[in-house]
Amino acid sequence: MMRWRPNWPALLAVAALASAPAVRAAEDTGVAGPSFKEGDVISLDKIEQIKPFLPPEFWANRDFFFYEGMKMEIGPFYRDYKEAPEFTAASDKFKGQAKVGPDDSLENFTAGRPFAGVDCKGDPQAGTKLMWNFVYKWYGDGVDARYYYSYWDRGEELPLYYEGTSKTIRMSHREEPNLLQEQQGDLFRGEKRTSTFGIEVDAPFDARGILVMTYRYKDSDKPRAQAKNDDTWVYVPTLRRVRRISTAQRTDAVSGTDFTFDDLLSFSGIVPQYEWQCLGEMDILAPVNTKVKAYPYTKDHNFGPYGLSYADDRWELRHAVKVRMKPKNPDHPYHHKDIYFDKETYTPLYSFAYDQKQELWKIIWHNHRWSQDTELAGDWYKGWKEIPKPNNLHVISDTIVNVQTGTGNRIEFWDANGTPYTNPDGEIAQGKVRRYIDIGRLTKGR
Repeated sequence: MMRWRPNWPALLAVAALASAPAVRAAEDTGVAGPSFKEGDVISLDKIEQIKPFLPPEFWANRDFFFYEGMKMEIGPFYRDYKEAPEFTAASDKFKGQAKVGPDDSLENFTAGRPFAGVDCKGDPQAGTKLMWNFVYKWYGDGVDARYYYSYWDRGEELPLYYEGTSKTIRMSHREEPNLLQEQQGDLFRGEKRTSTFGIEVDAPFDARGILVMTYRYKDSDKPRAQAKNDDTWVYVPTLRRVRRISTAQRTDAVSGTDFTFDDLLSFSGIVPQYEWQCLGEMDILAPVNTKVKAYPYTKDHNFGPYGLSYADDRWELRHAVKVRMKPKNPDHPYHHKDIYFDKETYTPLYSFAYDQKQELWKIIWHNHRWSQDTELAGDWYKGWKEIPKPNNLHVISDTIVNVQTGTGNRIEFWDANGTPYTNPDGEIAQGKVRRYIDIGRLTKGR
């Protein structure tokens, strides 16, 4: 029997032109309206109606996503998903202070949205500014979720999987009024990290008890020559010790998957390592606010015959922005990646990675959930004393398709929320946070 070997990169990744849509400048309003309307159900024989509102690469590979029996519900057009009032207030307070520094770095940023009113057509730095807005979009305290990570090969789910819990905590650039007033948005005084990311594996049995902790630092926003790479530690139960894992090569393929580290959430990398170009704005149809349960509520969600589709859910028409990423590192496996994200919330919708031959390689897309909707599982995303209404459009699934091989991966985390550890009075429980992010926790009591 083959001995199970921990797939360390995959564990880190867990817890992440047929007819082009009308790409347009902001002032161009001559786009034909859709032939579908809210409440319509799109079946396979009706998908031509949505063709003009899908990325061309997606449409060209639609056999992965659209299938006989699909029932795509059309939701509201351009619904207001305005962020928490505290995020808006911080954006207004620090408006005009952040700037793009050397090597696409970020300077003088405190909290909120770094750049307001980005002119995609007239500003040569628009692409970089948009990506800094993407990196520092509103997502509450971070992410707290139960996940299921599955592997697919041309429609067959492989026996390799991971199941467990994960938590990301924003350590700096926070919008809570008390933190802004007392320590410039840092969770702890003198904080050097922007976020911490922890994973615990519950299944399969041979992997149970593996723990991971990753730190990302403020210095990662600096020019490449000054940037500090992430630090990652893994507790291995069979060895009963903590191993330090290098994450410097974030662009390497995750072993056994089609993801790279930087593919999670379409982009989770270091902005100054790339060149950025804004390609325009468009109206895009995408799964924005789910109405169908998946993991951890149920394992029976219909992801289609390839296991990589959200076509049996609710989709909405959104104003979107398209940004092209080009690596500065000549050894990068991608020639470029095009990322579509929601113009209002900066949440990712689709991305398309091209290999060095400039041939389409991977499609990455996402499902989402609005924090104020309780129809699936009640009050699942609670506010806290400083942020009573989180108002967050949260990613709840990452799916990647390798169009060259027919393989893919899906990460489900439908209960993902951004509510922090709190005390009974609703304030952030800093003691609990310190214990969670402490590397010593990985071995205590084990």
